[in-house]
Amino acid sequence: MEFRSPTVAAQQNAKAISYLTKSLNDPAAGRQRVEALIEELGNATDFFPDWHPILTAPPRHPGKHVASLTESPTYRELDHTVEFVRGFVTCPYSEEGADKLVDTVRAVPGLDAYRLEEPLYSDQAHPVVVVAVNVELEADGTIRSRDALTWFAQLSAAEAAGAQVAETWWNIRSNILGAPHGSRSSLFVNQHTGTHMRKILEAMNASGMFGPIKESSLDMLSQKKRNAICQTLIRTAIDKWDKASPSFDFEMRGETCKASVRDTWDDQTEISVRVEIGKYDLYVSGFYYPEDQRITHSEPRGRRDLAEKFL
Repeated sequence: MEFRSPTVAAQQNAKAISYLTKSLNDPAAGRQRVEALIEELGNATDFFPDWHPILTAPPRHPGKHVASLTESPTYRELDHTVEFVRGFVTCPYSEEGADKLVDTVRAVPGLDAYRLEEPLYSDQAHPVVVVAVNVELEADGTIRSRDALTWFAQLSAAEAAGAQVAETWWNIRSNILGAPHGSRSSLFVNQHTGTHMRKILEAMNASGMFGPIKESSLDMLSQKKRNAICQTLIRTAIDKWDKASPSFDFEMRGETCKASVRDTWDDQTEISVRVEIGKYDLYVSGFYYPEDQRITHSEPRGRRDLAEKFL
């Protein structure tokens, strides 16, 4: 489904307003305060992309990858937090903790923090706003393209030395785009920026600087194709099963498939099935229901070129 930024932003902002005001004695005043925060910080989001200054500016252990606020010692006092494009608001119950958070953040170049006088989340909480001061927004509410691309490229290059494998766009696009997101854009970056991020990642991967390319997500294939791959492998495993062996191999389209099959409840109503090729080169799992020959399954994972053999 296409990512519609205005619709998603409205939903996110409404959710943030409800979360931060529904328990207040004066929710109307709280709503005004959150609306002012949205004006200052941009739209409410679910989580930051890995390259965002909110995550990269605080001190970290050498070689440590920080993917969320809770992984950074700088933000140790977090409680009841809502994230936005330029920063976040958090509502600790401890006033001492709130003051400590402000002081700690203000010591980090590129970040600022301040206390709110008005309550949010709870009348007993002490809200703190944290802002990435260098984040500037485009007219569409996303981060300025040149900045986002620079921060993404800098983080990617810095992490190359410790990398063991190169992750594909489809494996890590949530880490690159933040959430919520579509296939090439999010509330943090528009399609122009997201498209160039993908090109940068693919060029870096092709150079070999991260090591061999690891594929796991098959989101680049349509849902119909992913379903077909699972259905083909699971149904073939059921057809090859001797109704006794818990695991066995079978050949299909030039590949050795390792299957694990068991009667889930020992009553022939549900059969659990897993099929693997190589060491997670392709993996599918699901259930077969003998009564109506129906199959349900989770999402397949593995290499695209191998998965497409079973379409």
